[in-house]
Amino acid sequence: MDFLKLAGKTIVVFGVANKKSVAWHIGKTLEEVGANVVYVVRSAQRLETVKKLMGDRAVHVCDVEFEDQIEMVAAAIASKHPVIDGLVHSIAFAAYDERGIKPFHETGKQQLLRTFDISCFSLIAICNAFKDALSTDASVITISISTTTMASENYGFMAPVKAALDSSLAFLAKSFSKFSNVRFNAVAPGLLKTSASAGIPGYVDAFLYAEQVIPRGHAVQTQEVADAACFLLSPRSSGINAQHLVIDAGMSINYFDNTIVSKVMQAD
Repeated sequence: MDFLKLAGKTIVVFGVANKKSVAWHIGKTLEEVGANVVYVVRSAQRLETVKKLMGDRAVHVCDVEFEDQIEMVAAAIASKHPVIDGLVHSIAFAAYDERGIKPFHETGKQQLLRTFDISCFSLIAICNAFKDALSTDASVITISISTTTMASENYGFMAPVKAALDSSLAFLAKSFSKFSNVRFNAVAPGLLKTSASAGIPGYVDAFLYAEQVIPRGHAVQTQEVADAACFLLSPRSSGINAQHLVIDAGMSINYFDNTIVSKVMQAD
């Protein structure tokens, strides 16, 4: 039974970096339900590193820092797939300098602008480039974070950029509503065990802390995020638009758990 109604649909997935990527889990899950998945990776070098993982799948290259590359990949994909039913934007990059994480007020202008360009503006540019190929009721999703107002020092200026990404969903939904029923939503996971997150200073400690705060005692799994993403890509979520779907296994309700508070107080 095709419950999600995704069989035969064409979905373009940006952002596979390795087998731990959210984008890879989404793509595999889409394939399992019968969707036709077209992958886009950042560079020829990235393509080489994922060649074994990808096998004979259709894979294109596009560095979203360059709008001409976005236009070219959109044209190349549309030439083979005239109707695209969904887009997955799983792209994030923080332009940290060689000194690593600094206090937020010391964020450099070029750091912030480059991070915004790759992690947020790329969604707008991709949607614009693909707009003529998108089916009238297509679904677009991006990968956000569970909260952009938790001022975690090690996440730094990335959180305000993700906040801009979240806000962009509303404006894209309104703008596209003038000529289509295309929907724009975000899957917003808590802390995940991915290769990208492992490079964030202090992330491992934060991840282990999250596992204590989450009521069930273990962190959100990347597959859980992929499952939610596939739901948002499917016609089964047709009433959901311009939303931010938090996947944190209940972490946000449990910061003041008695056991955790007691541990902290005893440590003091």
